[in-house]
Amino acid sequence: MFELEPFVADEYIERLAWRTPGGGSRGGEAFDPKRLLEEFVNHIQELQVMDERIQRKVEKLEQQCQKEAKEFAKKVQELQKSNQVAFQHFQELDEHISYVATKVCHLGDQLEGVNTPRQRAVEAQKLMKYFNEFLDGELKSDVFTNSEKIKEAADIIQKLHLIAQELPFDRFSEVKSKIASKYHDLECQLIQEFTSAQRRGEISRMREVAAVLLHFKGYSHCVDVYIKQCQEGAFLRNDVFEDAAILCQRVNKQVGEVFSNPETVLAKLIQNIFEVKLQVFQILTLIRINENLYKLMEFNLGTDKQTFLSKLIKSIFISYLENYIEVEIGYLKSRSAMILQRYYDSKNHQKRSIGTGGIQDLKERIRQRTNLPLGPSIDTHGETFLSQEVVVNLLQETKQAFERCHRLSDPSDLPKNAFRIFSMLVEFLCTEHIDYALETGLAGIPSSDSKNANLYFLDVVHQANTIFHLFDKQFNDHLMPLISSSPKLSECLQKKKDIIEQMEVKLDMGIDRTLNCMIGQMKHILTAEQKKTDFKPEDENNVLIQYTNACVKVCGYVRKQVEKIRNSMDGKNVDTVLMELGVRFHRLIYEHLQQYSYSCMGGMLAICDVAEYRKCAKDFKIALVLQLFDTLHALCNLLVVAPDNLKQVCSGEQLANLDKNILHSFVQLRVDYRSARLARHFS
Repeated sequence: MFELEPFVADEYIERLAWRTPGGGSRGGEAFDPKRLLEEFVNHIQELQVMDERIQRKVEKLEQQCQKEAKEFAKKVQELQKSNQVAFQHFQELDEHISYVATKVCHLGDQLEGVNTPRQRAVEAQKLMKYFNEFLDGELKSDVFTNSEKIKEAADIIQKLHLIAQELPFDRFSEVKSKIASKYHDLECQLIQEFTSAQRRGEISRMREVAAVLLHFKGYSHCVDVYIKQCQEGAFLRNDVFEDAAILCQRVNKQVGEVFSNPETVLAKLIQNIFEVKLQVFQILTLIRINENLYKLMEFNLGTDKQTFLSKLIKSIFISYLENYIEVEIGYLKSRSAMILQRYYDSKNHQKRSIGTGGIQDLKERIRQRTNLPLGPSIDTHGETFLSQEVVVNLLQETKQAFERCHRLSDPSDLPKNAFRIFSMLVEFLCTEHIDYALETGLAGIPSSDSKNANLYFLDVVHQANTIFHLFDKQFNDHLMPLISSSPKLSECLQKKKDIIEQMEVKLDMGIDRTLNCMIGQMKHILTAEQKKTDFKPEDENNVLIQYTNACVKVCGYVRKQVEKIRNSMDGKNVDTVLMELGVRFHRLIYEHLQQYSYSCMGGMLAICDVAEYRKCAKDFKIALVLQLFDTLHALCNLLVVAPDNLKQVCSGEQLANLDKNILHSFVQLRVDYRSARLARHFS
């Protein structure tokens, strides 16, 4: 009863009184207060006993709860200790995994470095064998005599053709002519085979032949043959537009199965249809419409004839204008893709995809943490894959698109349409051309320990900066007037900012790695040219040189790099990059000098070297760099100063603020450092 909710004391007493005999007037029974009092006293005693029992139970439960709380706290502490141990093991495992991953990458690179030359040697041997057959004038190999091996023959002749182009004409004119003739014959056979396969409808054979022809000069002719044949019998009705649409739908399903670049082929087909079929049809139609309209203008129409003519013309083209932007984007996309493809074809370059996933992601994470260019770099032979001609063509196409957009778009749709055109420019100019060149340039930067590396990434930087200026000019001159008073303005500005920031990150990364390579080249020069006897000559009285050969070569190399940086960059970027190079240059020379011990005359030569380095540092025109070399020059004086004057020199203006350990490290380089007199004076 006490556990029932809710408990009301008055009701409980009332029920107790009614249950007690004589406690009420139940059935005429007389009221007996003594009996009721006795019942209440007994019940109170029972309640007291119950209260004591419950209180003991509560105390017991509280003690049990405290005990369990202590056990739980102890268990939590033990779990925390176990968690710390597990976390420590996890950190050790993570470090071990990183170490193993680095070793695996290094081992993979070593295996690749061993296997690749071996494969190249085997391939070179085979090519030499086939080349000898052309020299002898008789093709005996089965690959050239068996018509079923035309694919293998095409691969070989294509490589031989590239090799033959590098040979001098006067000595190898005959063999060059034979290879060129075979190259042409195989090319014609492949195109004929492709034509026959297309007529038979053999898609797999067409795809196989097209893949072989991709590396031949006649690949574009193969595409032309395909476009010509697929149009045969396609335009038989009066509705040329319907025929063109049906043809493009049919070809669109097939072209992806045949060619590796279906977008380019389809764009070329559409361009051919437009230029050969639709353009002529449209011109004839417009001429007829115009002639009929002006004939009708001879009548008195009771209104402004010119306004009336404009309305009629607008009504004719209203259905085309409603879908104008889709046509514009499709045309601009095909034209831009064609411009880029022509450029890469002219370079005989197949665009590569940047590897992602698996080991590539692991390499990228390790490279970002360590700044090590894992894997062999790509040799691009100094090609930047950036073309101002391509950029101008893309910008010209976009400029014309902006002008058409201004004339043909509804005023309410103008900002939105202009933004779509701008997005196409960003895709093809910034992403497909500039960003691809930056990625390729980054992959082409050699490791910092490479010898005689071609550091052409600065050329990429120079051309990219020029293109950025052209891109920015078109943004301000042709896009801004179309969106300046619309919400699309902020969206365009943000898109432009994002794409430029992304490219600047890659430019900064490439410049940083290029500077590492420059320092690596200087380190190679110093290692190869600097001799220990330079600073500790055997005959102290017969030293004629003013500075060492290593110093001369390093300074010559540095001056060339400074000039290249100035020519490749503009504005504050020049000073920023030169300051970074200058600081690294100083660190290299500082650490290099720490490797030798110096006699008195050797110390004088070191001072002469540093004086030459300081003269070279003046070309940087950066105050911090010159100050660093001034301090280094002052430190080198510690190599030759008399022991009695050491303290005076160390307290001089340029050395007073330097850490004593730095000063001590230079004094220790003296061959007479261990003499008690020198140590006493320096201490």
